Amino acid sequence: MTETLERTQLVVVGGGPGGYPAAFMAADLGIQVTLVDLEKNPGGVCLYRGCIPSKALLHVAKLLNETREAKNWGLDFAEPKIDLDKLRAWKDQVVGQLTGGTGQLAKARKVTSIQGRATFVDANTLNIEKVEGGEVLLPFEHAIVATGSRPATVSAFPMDSARVMDSTGALALEDIPKTLLVVGGGYIGLELGSVYAALGSKVSVVEMLPNLLAGADRDLVRVLNKRLKSIMSEIMLETKVVEMKEEEAGIRVKFEGEKVTEPEQLFDKVLVAIGRRPNSENLGLENTGVKITAKGFIEVDEQRRTAEPSIYAIGDVAGEPMLAHKATHEGKVAAEVIAGRRVAFEPSTIPAVVFTDPEIAWCGLTENEANEKEIPVEIARFPWGASGRAKTLDRDDGLTKLVIEPETERILGVGIVGSGAGELISEGILAVEMAAVASDLKLSIHPHPTLSETLMEASEVLANQSTHVYRPPRSKR
Repeated sequence: MTETLERTQLVVVGGGPGGYPAAFMAADLGIQVTLVDLEKNPGGVCLYRGCIPSKALLHVAKLLNETREAKNWGLDFAEPKIDLDKLRAWKDQVVGQLTGGTGQLAKARKVTSIQGRATFVDANTLNIEKVEGGEVLLPFEHAIVATGSRPATVSAFPMDSARVMDSTGALALEDIPKTLLVVGGGYIGLELGSVYAALGSKVSVVEMLPNLLAGADRDLVRVLNKRLKSIMSEIMLETKVVEMKEEEAGIRVKFEGEKVTEPEQLFDKVLVAIGRRPNSENLGLENTGVKITAKGFIEVDEQRRTAEPSIYAIGDVAGEPMLAHKATHEGKVAAEVIAGRRVAFEPSTIPAVVFTDPEIAWCGLTENEANEKEIPVEIARFPWGASGRAKTLDRDDGLTKLVIEPETERILGVGIVGSGAGELISEGILAVEMAAVASDLKLSIHPHPTLSETLMEASEVLANQSTHVYRPPRSKR
C-alpha cells in the first residue's frame, strides 16, 4: 500500500548544484522544503561525478606536468610513481567530504530529504520510489525540477564494453590505458584527455568540426591548441568516427575525413565525450502542463516558471549553457519567486571556464559572436609574453583579451587563456555586469607582479598607454 505524506510547500526534484541551493535558499526564506534525490546527500553530478572529481584529477595532472617542466628551471625530478588506488581514494575522499557537508547543511536547515526517484502524478503530486524500498505519494504546492543531464551517447558505439567510457567511467579511473581515443573536442573530452595524458596514456582526440571548443574564442583556443599538440599523440579535426568494434586486443576504430592519414586504428580504451542530454524523460511531466522543446529542455520564463503554474525548472534540464554556476543562480531565483519576491534570472553574462592547462575562460560577447552578428567592436589584446609574473611562472603562453564597444569603450566581453584563467575571469564578469568602461580597469591599480595585471594592461593597450606593449597611435580622424 502506497503511503501518502503530508503536503509540502516546496519539493525540489534533484539535488545537484541547482537543486540543493534552491532548497537551501527556500528554507532560509521560511519555506517548508522537501528534497528528493537518488543520492544520500545533495551534490548531484557536479559533486559526485563531474566538476569536483575532475578538477581534483586536473590538479594532479598539472603537478605531474610541472615535475617534468622543472628541468627547464634546474630541478630534475625522478619520474613520479603513480599509486592509482591512493589517487582514486584521495579523489573519492574530496567528494565524500563535500557531499557530507551538504548533508549536514540540509539537516541544519531542516530540509526533509527523501532518497528516491520521483515522477509527477499530476501538477501537485509526486510518486516517489524510495531507494530503501516502497513508494510514497507527496502532495506539494510548488515543485522545482532540477534533474540535470547525462552524457550523450551514440547507439552505434559499443557503450556496454568495459573498454568504452563516458565521462563518469573516465572519472572512475579504473586503470591508465596505454592508448586512449577521446571522441569529442569539447571541454569534457579535453579536460579528461589531459588528465590521462599526464598520467601516461598516449591520447588521441577526434573532432568532426574544424576546431576544438567550437563555441570558444579562436584567439584563446589557438594558445591551448598549441600546448595540446605537445602533450597529445594526435588531434584529428574534421574527422568522423564511422565504426567502432571491440576486439580481444582493444577497440578498433574507423575514421573518415579528408585529413585522415590512418583510417583504421586500435586503442586500448575509448572515451566518448560528445556532449550531454537533459534528463527530462521518465519524470511524468506528460501528466502536467509542462512543455518540452525538441531538444528535450523544459521551457521556462525569466523566473524559471514552466507552463504549469506550480512547477519550475532550473539547471541543465532547463536549457543551455549546461553549467553548474548557472544552475545555482537559477535555483536561488526560483526559490525567491516562490517566496513572493520580485526577481528574475537576467544575468548580463554567464562565464565559461575550460579547466585544461592552460585554462580558457570567457564572459560576455566574444569576437566570434560580434563578427557573426555584425556588431562593431574594438579588440584589445595583452600577450602574457609581456607579463613579468607569467615569465616567473614559465607560463608566458597566455593572452588576455577585451571586447570593447567603440563609441563608449564599454567592456562587452573578456577572454583569458593561461594558467589560472578561471580565477582571473571574475574581474571581467564584474566589469561586464557593471557596464564598466575600459578606463575603469586602466585606472584601478592592480598589484604587481600578478597575472591579474594583464586585465589592466589590456585596457592600457586600448588607450595606447601600455608600458609593456607598443601599439602605434591611432590615426586622427
